[in-house]
Amino acid sequence: MKPRRMQKTRVFSNVSQFPATIQATFTSAAAFLFIKSGCSQRANSTVMLALRCRRFLKPLSPPAARLSPALCFAQYTKIVQKKRKSSAPEGAGPPQPCSPPLSPDQLERIARNKRAALERLASAQTPPGFGQSWRNGLSVEFGKPYFKQLMGFVADERKRHTVYPPAEHVFTWTQMCDIRDVKVVILGQDPYHGPNQAHGLCFSVKKPVPPPPSLENMYKELVSDIDGFQHPGHGDLTGWAEQGVLLLNAVLTVRAHQANSHKDKGWETFTDAVVQWLSNNLEGLVFMLWGAYAQKKGAAINRKRHHVLQAVHPSPLSAHRGFFGCKHFSKANELLEQSGKSPVNWKAL
Repeated sequence: MKPRRMQKTRVFSNVSQFPATIQATFTSAAAFLFIKSGCSQRANSTVMLALRCRRFLKPLSPPAARLSPALCFAQYTKIVQKKRKSSAPEGAGPPQPCSPPLSPDQLERIARNKRAALERLASAQTPPGFGQSWRNGLSVEFGKPYFKQLMGFVADERKRHTVYPPAEHVFTWTQMCDIRDVKVVILGQDPYHGPNQAHGLCFSVKKPVPPPPSLENMYKELVSDIDGFQHPGHGDLTGWAEQGVLLLNAVLTVRAHQANSHKDKGWETFTDAVVQWLSNNLEGLVFMLWGAYAQKKGAAINRKRHHVLQAVHPSPLSAHRGFFGCKHFSKANELLEQSGKSPVNWKAL
């Protein structure tokens, strides 16, 4: 029996780390932990077990050895409070009460400051030449990793190669009208890759550059579709854009003389976000999707909220297979009027 008692002595006598005033009772580390966490019932049971086994322990200094569990717990509480006071910084004073609830004016000021901070952050991330109203709707894209990587790619391309359109014209389509004034959306693929052509509007070229073949075919369709339309003698479609016709390419930059050279670099993700925003936030738009590429890009358009007109691309390779005679320009005006919107003056070029 004596070896077993010696084993218990080893188990319950490891209490040298406790204060001397409570070593006699807290002969188990478990009791100390349970009392500290508020589990007094189990702690007292552990203390009583320790007291019953006291005869197996190394004698401790009386009278501490005869303290009751309740008295030891009170002594422990005093020690904890004393340590807390000693750890507080000098001059801290008594604990302060909780702050009163914020007033409505304070909450409004906090919200206003938050909006201003977000506005400054969005301004810092916004590409040069991006229209104000469009930035408000699309600024969430500017902070995304793909867009930052895209901007880095385009900047590096401009250092190494000639890139069209010039940097100040990449986002011309955001400067022509407010984002909420868009009425018609015409989707293109990528910018013209010749000099003095691309200026941020799909199918459009700057004056006095002659209209490219696809635009010439668009003019031919307009002559047959819109009464009084005459070839304007140039290819600048700014007059449409100012009326709310969004002329948006899927890819917004290109290396000179290399078609599709900036494909799959991130522009498609960004312009998808543009189309999605318009689809989700506006109603009664007319989307003109010409060719398989544009039709695939417009697959996510909400057909219940908007009108979608589809035909083959006006390229000379396909225009005779359904673009000529599609009458999309007159149909667009009819649909706009049905939605309570003003029609587009296609002759104002």
